[in-house]
Amino acid sequence: MRINPTEADEQKALFELCEFHRHRYPQLALMFHIPNGGKRDAREAAHFKAQGVKAGVPDLFLPVPSSGYHGLFIEMKRRDGGRLSEYQKQWIDALKKQGYQAIVCFGAEAAIEVILNYLKRSEKN
Repeated sequence: MRINPTEADEQKALFELCEFHRHRYPQLALMFHIPNGGKRDAREAAHFKAQGVKAGVPDLFLPVPSSGYHGLFIEMKRRDGGRLSEYQKQWIDALKKQGYQAIVCFGAEAAIEVILNYLKRSEKN
């Protein structure tokens, strides 16, 4: 039986990897999770919507400019079986048009590779 961690488990693992790499890239301390997902009852969903929560916004944001981008948005998915919703596709396209790097990562290892490459490019700027 093959284990397929949940998206939440992958995200936790990613933040552990970020902590490990903070000695070289202290900017990693600025990365944060955008808590848009999850199951909610109708009342709670309406409450969050009234506060500005929007379907499809990527899971993570690193507000550090690099290589002409204003920052990095990541939509996390589990390694196997994760799919993008139409709202997520629309947000990723819109963010790219606004000058952000916006990418989908399948698992923590893929995400840390994207993040480290992004930050390495910022060193060259």
